[in-house]
Amino acid sequence: MATADLPQSIPYQPLRVSVERYHDLIRAGAFSEHDEVELLDGVVTEKMSKNPRHALATRKIDLALSKLIVHLVPEAWHVRNQEPVTILNSEPEPDIAIVRGKLDDYANRHPGVGEIDLVIEVADTSLVTDRYKAGIYAAAEIPTYWLVNLSDATIEVYDSPVSGGEASRYAGSQVYAEDGTLPVSVAGIEIGHISVRNLLP
Repeated sequence: MATADLPQSIPYQPLRVSVERYHDLIRAGAFSEHDEVELLDGVVTEKMSKNPRHALATRKIDLALSKLIVHLVPEAWHVRNQEPVTILNSEPEPDIAIVRGKLDDYANRHPGVGEIDLVIEVADTSLVTDRYKAGIYAAAEIPTYWLVNLSDATIEVYDSPVSGGEASRYAGSQVYAEDGTLPVSVAGIEIGHISVRNLLP
């Protein structure tokens, strides 16, 4: 008796939710404080666990950028570390983001479209997901996206977002090797340079 071929991919679509519904689920206690999730393109997605190399790189980047932006741009900006940003139908939690305004400006909401100048994801086991996020960040017209590739000891810099729904992308890209130096700009103003080696674990 012949057996039927089993499907090789998921034969159904995940339930997509809006950012508002996602917030409702959080308020209703659908996720515990130990659940590592984020909303990507309307899908509640489990986040990868962070190993020591990931944690160290994130902290190094946080410190380096925080030193650069103080008193160097004409208005208040600050660095956020692994906190949500609300953009279109997603609420990712980038490892680092440079956001317009002061900390207290976001006491009752997360930063949104037009308030985020740079997002950074540190990728080790999450490289595929973090490359996918480039389209999400481009759709929100976030000017610059850094992908810190720990496996290759490089930093991929994406800029010039082109917003076009599912086809959203960054038109510009450059890869900086471990011996390279990254220019850092906020609000279109170059505020300094950082050695790639100093950002890697």
